[in-house]
Amino acid sequence: MKKVFSLLLAAILVVGCFTACGRDPGQPAQSGGPRRIVTTIFPIYDWVRNILGENPAGFKVTMLLDSGVDLHSYQPTADDMMKIASCDLFVYVGGESDEWVDDALQEAVNQNMTVVSLLDALGDTVKEEEIVEGMQAEEDEAEDEEEVEYDEHVWLSLRSAAALVQTISAALQKIDADNAAVYENNAAAYVEKLNALDAAYQAVVSDAAVKTLLFGDRFPFRYLTDDYGLSYYAAFVGCSAETEASFETITFLSEKMDELSLPAVMTIEGTDHRIAETIVQNTQTKNQKILTLDSMQSVTAKDVQNGAAYLTVMESNLSVLKDALK
Repeated sequence: MKKVFSLLLAAILVVGCFTACGRDPGQPAQSGGPRRIVTTIFPIYDWVRNILGENPAGFKVTMLLDSGVDLHSYQPTADDMMKIASCDLFVYVGGESDEWVDDALQEAVNQNMTVVSLLDALGDTVKEEEIVEGMQAEEDEAEDEEEVEYDEHVWLSLRSAAALVQTISAALQKIDADNAAVYENNAAAYVEKLNALDAAYQAVVSDAAVKTLLFGDRFPFRYLTDDYGLSYYAAFVGCSAETEASFETITFLSEKMDELSLPAVMTIEGTDHRIAETIVQNTQTKNQKILTLDSMQSVTAKDVQNGAAYLTVMESNLSVLKDALK
C-alpha cells in the first residue's frame, strides 16, 4: 500500500513541477501568486497567524486538517499534496501520524521550500509515550515493543509552544527578510502572552489541593502535566485508537478515584463520554464531575471563522483545570 501511495504521490507532484521548478529563491512558489504557508494542525496555523500579524508580505496560510478529523486519522488528499509541493513554508508535527510527510517531501519539486517539524525543533525534550499503572495498552503494542513511539502532542505545553513560535518566526524571517523585524517583534509579543499564561497555570497548580488528574479517555496532556508536576491516570495513551475500556481498566480507575478522593473525571473534546460516566457510576459516591479539556485535535475551518484561537482554548483549559484540582 505504501508503494502504491508513493507512486501516486509522485505522479501528482510531477504536475506541480511545471509551476514550482526553476523559480528564484525568495520568490513565490507560484509565479505571480502569493507566497504560501501550509500547516497541518490548528495550533500551528494560529501561531503562524500571530507571527504574521498584519501579514505585510501577503502570505496565504492554509490549515490542512480543517474538517474535524484529528491528527491520528488524517490522510492527505491529492489537493493537499499539491498545496505542500507549491508552498514556501511547510510546518507539521513530525510524529508517527505524519509518516506520510516523508513521501511528500521526498517527491517535492520545490527545492526552495522551508520545512519545520515540531518534534525535530524540540529535539531531546520530546517525550516517549508511556504506559502508566491501570492504562489499557493497544492490542498491537506487544508486536511493537522494541519500536520507540513519541508523544506527538507537544502543542499542549505552553513552554514548548513558546520555543516553537520562535522557531517558526526564525524560518519566516529567512524567507521574507524584508519583514524580518515584524515577525521577530510579533513572535516576542506572542511569547510574552504564552509565558504569562504559563505562570497562571503554575500558580493554579501550586495552590491546588489535588495534584492528580484521572482521564476516562485518551490522554494527550502529558506535556502539560509534566510541565507543572501533576501526576495522572488514564484509560488510554494519547494516540490510542481504542474506544472501549476493559472491566479491569474501569475497575482500576474507579478505585483510584475513591482512593485519592478526586472530584472529577477528565475527558477530551468530543461527545462520547461513556467511559468517564461508567467510572463515576462505579465509585463509592457516584457524584464526581465530568470535565473536558480541549486538546485542539478536532478544530474545524468553521471554528476558525468563528474566532477560535490557541490562547483562548488554553485559557479555557486553565479554568477547567482549576475546577478539577480543587
